[in-house]
Amino acid sequence: MNAMAQDPLPLVSVVIATRNRPELLRQAIEAVRRQTYAGPIECVVVFDQAPVDDSLVASANAGAGDGADEKGERTLVAIPNPRTPGLAGARNAGIDAAQGELIAFCDDDDEWLPEKLDRQVEHLSRTGADVVVSGIEVRYDDKVVRRVPKAADLDLAQLARRRVMEAHPSTVVVRTSALRDRIGLVDEDIPGSYGEDFDWILRAAQAGPIAVVELPLVRVLWGRQSYFSTRWRTIIEAIDYGLAKHAILSADSRGLARLQGRKAFAYAALGESRTAVRWAFQTLRLNWREQRAYVAIVVAMRLVSADRALRLAHSVGRGI
Repeated sequence: MNAMAQDPLPLVSVVIATRNRPELLRQAIEAVRRQTYAGPIECVVVFDQAPVDDSLVASANAGAGDGADEKGERTLVAIPNPRTPGLAGARNAGIDAAQGELIAFCDDDDEWLPEKLDRQVEHLSRTGADVVVSGIEVRYDDKVVRRVPKAADLDLAQLARRRVMEAHPSTVVVRTSALRDRIGLVDEDIPGSYGEDFDWILRAAQAGPIAVVELPLVRVLWGRQSYFSTRWRTIIEAIDYGLAKHAILSADSRGLARLQGRKAFAYAALGESRTAVRWAFQTLRLNWREQRAYVAIVVAMRLVSADRALRLAHSVGRGI
């Protein structure tokens, strides 16, 4: 951290939105507290559609000042979500309450590796970027898949083409001023908050270059307790919302095929086979290599269940 040694290290506010996952939440918080980052960290936990766990605050803050000479102070605040119910509103509630010069996000079922903030804050200081992401370790059952983006992957056109799941929301650190003034808050109008992270990263890329620490710095628990695993209609509505909002998503045939292939799979999972096949063939006309279309056809024909297709995708560190 030599580049920042002359100035006080900035306060980082870590926003964690949560709902009924206390054990995973405590692990996520503990990983934030264990950061090697020498500056102060404020953890803002937002309880969405669930009562605030006051015992969490008491236990987390009991030793908040311990080791402050070696590391900055660690504090935790827990608040309800007064905004739109769901992930987007909960993230924004955390942003509203955050006091830090920098804001980071962490899902309640993910864990930061100890050097995450240290490396990312240094990278922001050195590059002057407003946003920095890193790679991830995807964990599914006993498998671990490392996925690390390159800086070129975070170009707006590339994001629209293939989404770049490596740039996971739990890896994001952003300057608070840029978030509030130029990029904007999370879109609470997205149906079910599905893809709110993709919508936000698209807007971040439009606002300026996104920096990348090319290391896997977050452990992501993949595919379990999925909030969207049975909400296929919401997924379809959210995809249509995103296409109407972002013209760039329709500008590239491969990117549009990816989204249409996802719609085809959602219809297949709903049991609407004819609609699924129709969307799958429209997808293949755009890009015959789009694998989601073939998976949708197989599911629509009931050769494989939607759940099994998802499990197979998760096992290689990917989603549908």
